[in-house]
Amino acid sequence: MMKLAELAIWLNSDNAPGLGLPPLIMVTDVRRLPDPLGAAAKLPPGSAILLRDYELAERAALAGRLAIVARRHGLKLLIGGDAELAIRVDAAGVHFSETRASEARRWRHRKNWLITVAAHSRTALRSAALSGADAALLSPVFSTKSHPGQAPLGAAGFTLLASRAALPVYALGGIDENNAARLLSSPAAGIAAIGAFNPIN
Repeated sequence: MMKLAELAIWLNSDNAPGLGLPPLIMVTDVRRLPDPLGAAAKLPPGSAILLRDYELAERAALAGRLAIVARRHGLKLLIGGDAELAIRVDAAGVHFSETRASEARRWRHRKNWLITVAAHSRTALRSAALSGADAALLSPVFSTKSHPGQAPLGAAGFTLLASRAALPVYALGGIDENNAARLLSSPAAGIAAIGAFNPIN
């Protein structure tokens, strides 16, 4: 994970200087990352945790435990799709799916909140920017188990879309320590990943 973190920090400092955006975002997925608490505790300070796992029965409890880990280790916790839960656990912000991008506008008034939106196309990036989101997570960059049937953008495709976006863009999807260097010349604001944080991968 060290190599991935170093690259993410380099991208962030080069492409999103002074914006206060985390260079590295760990996205939860209990199927692919069964120990999110343990993985979060190993993140470099300044990184972020994005609680996705929308269907998890004990999601609120997990959010509370992740919030404790985040405060203890100097991390930002983002809650996917549930601003009210984000408020309850005193998270650092919220993340919305591509289809709910417009909801970002409703929460712009919350000071110091980080608001991100998922995107899979140029149109979605435009919607994310118009919503007032701080950043978008564009995917899939490389082949990924999360979207097995979706053609990846590749480093070149990601670079093209991100360079034309009107907001900072994170690279997400199939990124690990073996292929992350292919993003060195991209305008990525940072890296978001799931499986790369699983020690048994």
